[in-house]
Parts: sequence; structure tokens; C-alpha cells
Amino acid sequence: MPSRADDLPEDLEQMAALVRELRAENAQLRSLLKGIAQQAFGNRSERASVILGDQGQLDLGDLVSTPTVAANDDEAPEDKPVIKRPRAKRGIMALPAHLERVEQVIDPQTLDCPCCAGRLHKIGEDASEALDWVPAIVRVIRTVRPRYACRNCREGVIQAPAPRRAIPGSMVTTSTLAWMATARFAWSIPLNRQLQMLAGQGAILDRALPSRWMRKIAWWLRSLYELQLAYIHAQSRIFCDETRMPVLEKGRKRTRITQFWAHACDDGPWSGPARPAVAYIHARGRGHAEARQQLAGYRGILQVDGYGAYKTLVRKGAEGVVLVFCLAHVRRKFVDAYRKSPSPVAAAIIGLIGEVYAIEARVRAGNAADRLAARQAETCKVMATIKTQINDMLPRLSPKSDLAKAMRYTLNHWKGLTLFLEDGRIEVDTNTVERGMRNVAQGRKSSLFAGSEEGARTWAVLASLLQTARLNGLDPYTWLNDVLERIVNEEVMINDLHSLLAWNWRPATDRLEALVA
Repeated sequence: MPSRADDLPEDLEQMAALVRELRAENAQLRSLLKGIAQQAFGNRSERASVILGDQGQLDLGDLVSTPTVAANDDEAPEDKPVIKRPRAKRGIMALPAHLERVEQVIDPQTLDCPCCAGRLHKIGEDASEALDWVPAIVRVIRTVRPRYACRNCREGVIQAPAPRRAIPGSMVTTSTLAWMATARFAWSIPLNRQLQMLAGQGAILDRALPSRWMRKIAWWLRSLYELQLAYIHAQSRIFCDETRMPVLEKGRKRTRITQFWAHACDDGPWSGPARPAVAYIHARGRGHAEARQQLAGYRGILQVDGYGAYKTLVRKGAEGVVLVFCLAHVRRKFVDAYRKSPSPVAAAIIGLIGEVYAIEARVRAGNAADRLAARQAETCKVMATIKTQINDMLPRLSPKSDLAKAMRYTLNHWKGLTLFLEDGRIEVDTNTVERGMRNVAQGRKSSLFAGSEEGARTWAVLASLLQTARLNGLDPYTWLNDVLERIVNEEVMINDLHSLLAWNWRPATDRLEALVA
């Protein structure tokens, strides 16, 4: 390309070609700059109402046959009747009934009548409730074990055995360990912040201790973690995804990027047998070798994004594995293309994908047969329209444009994207496992990195169990504290560990009631 005015071509046709080339390059750079600005400062939502605004309701001619619907899976379809729910009343109805009530009675300063000075009597009352927070109590458990001896015998000394602890000889109880693990791996509070919180209570601990404690807890729970992973792999349909995990290299002042792989299952959307569960696996890479090692022996439906390692896994002989791809990733590519260069074609496809999600929202929580019937009757037509529009418009677009890339991605994955039209058990996207990745992303943001590969493996074990407890509607601390106590005290043997899995676990009170009954 000419760099000086003297190098400009004199021929008119060459000059025109140069101008066209510069215009194309300028448009490409502007599109790239707009995309970068959107990623840095723009709205992250993929909903059509946010992306398209009022343009989502414009007449697009024959590009789309029906009005566009918000392209997300949590928006209700426009034609769905609005259910008016009564507003929650403030006071007694707004707060959980199981919480302790502390009654505070406030009487007037005087009970004498201001008119006649007679004694007032109670004719009623007004009551209100407010949620109160009592800070955690940090205390020391002093265990005393008296020794007893017989005055008449030399060998008659007896003493009660010391209670078992998760870490023998340590200065913390099991409940403290459970609290620290839950705060770190369920609520993403780094260990150093927890130490600062304890220091505020006057308990100053060495910075190296909590990491060792977490490794010991992971050692106690590793068999339960492996049982949970085996449960996931025993399902006929699972989800997989991966995300980066920086690890601090030993002896060096920099991190190395490793990976957390997530394997998940959940048949709740179609009332199937598989309970919600997720298991994280730490690995050094995210290539085909890691995928093959983790999924060795698996037979069934594997729902993933378009990452090449999964395709290579199937191409290189993983028998019995059927790949299903994610419609949300397709939507994301069209959304990115629209944000960089708004076009009615991208708007139409985003709207059609929104129709698919509207249908899915309507049949969610039904059985697999009902979902399949609705998909065959309605979704098939929408997906066929998407493919027709892509086939019609793709030859007219520049191959280097983002919209063309999104269209080629869709066509290249079309078979895996449409398998949900043939099986009511299959979801339209991989949001099941991506929701599980949020916990890892939050922890990574607050902690920046894992201190070592062993620390990353500890992270994977504890985060898997605690996140699964959350997915099953349990309080993670209550579950972990009880599970640790029962494992450490040998109340549960290795052949009965399945009773401690989040969906099988029962609180102590429920177990006692069952025994009495």
C-alpha cells in the first residue's frame, strides 16, 4: 500500500481500486473498534430487547415470518397470559417462620390518661417484624478428660477417649473447617480475608495454616467426590465445559494457565431421574488428550459447545458418544455480529432463536414426550426458517464478516444443534454446566489464582461438592459440617457413602424421626 503521496497510482482504475480497498479496511477496523468498545463498556445481556431495542419490532419484510421474541431462555413469550401474583406482605408473612422470634414490647412512658389521669387499659396492639443479624460467635472449646483410678489397684486408671477431629492435634473444630471451606469454595471469600475476619475477633492465625486445612478436608472428602463424579458419568446425558485456572508455579513469581473441566448432569427440566450435580476436574491442558482421559468409557449424549477437542474425541474413536451442540453459543455469535454491524438479517435470526427459547420456556418441567411433541409441532419450523435464511444470505456476504462467520459456524454444527428436535431429553443449550462455571469464575476473580496444582485439585474437590449441595437446595455449610462429622467419627462407612450425596443426605433430625417411626 502506498505510504507517500508520490507513490499514488496515476491510473484512474488503480486509484479507484485503492480507494475501495482503503474503505473496506476502514470499515473492518471500525467494526473491530466497536466490538472492543462493546466488550469493555457495553451491556453484556444477549436479550433481543437490549440488543435491538425498538428495532426488534420493525417489519423485516420476508426475512422473518413472525414477530421477534426476546432471545433468551428466561423471558416469557409475549402471548403467554400474565399471572398476577399477590405481593408479599411485609411483616409476619415476609420472614421465614422457622427463625427464632425475640419479642420486644415497647410501652408508652406513662399509662395515665392525659384527660382524667385514670389508669389506661390495653385495647389492642400493633406488631411488626424485622430481620436481625447476630454476628458469629468465635469461641474456644476446652475439652477436659478426667482420669480416674482405683485406690486399691495399680492398673485401674480409666479415661474417656478423646473425640476424633478432622485434623488431629489441630486448634480448630470440624465446624470451623466447614465454615472456612464453605466461605472459600461456595461463597468465594479468599482465605486471607477470612483470616482478617478472625483477627477482628482477636483470633490471629498463621497464613499457611488454612491452606493445609483445606487440603486435609479434601482428603477426607475425596471418596465422596469420586462417587459423585461416577454418578454423573453413569447418566445417559451429561454436559461438559472448561475454563482457565491460573496456578502459581513453584519457585517462580508468575502463574501458569491450567484448566478446570466441568462435568454436569440435571434432568430436572423434563422431570427425569438425574439429580443436579457438577464435578470439576483440574488438568494441565484443554486438549483432546485431557478430554479422552476424563471421558474414557463414557457412552451417551455429550452436550458441549463447539470446542474442537470434543469433536476430535468422537472422530478418533470414542464409541457410543453422541455430540450435541449449544444454541446459546450460536445466538452469542449473531449477537456479537449485530453489535459490531447492525443488520436486519442478524436481527431476524436473533428473533427466531428467541422463538425457540419461548417454546422451551412453555414446555419446561414437562416430561420428555411433551417436550418432543411441542418441538416437532413448532420448533422444527422455526429451525428450518433459520437454516433457509442462512443459506439464502450467506453467498451475498463477505466471507470475512462476523455475520458470515456466525452463519458458517451454525451450518457446520447444524446436525448437533438440531438433535434436540429428535429427543425430548436433550436441552437446547449448555447453560446447565455454564451456570456451574460461575462459581469457579467468581472464586478465580477473588483469589486470582490457585497456590499450587495440589491447591487446584483441592479447589476442584470442595467446589464440586459444595456447588452440588447448592444446586440441590441445601445450605452448603449445614451439609458439609454434618458430612464431615459423620465421616470423621466413622458413622458412615465407605460402602454407605452414597447416603451423604447432596440429593440423598438427610439432616440429623430427619434421621432420628425415621428411626423412631
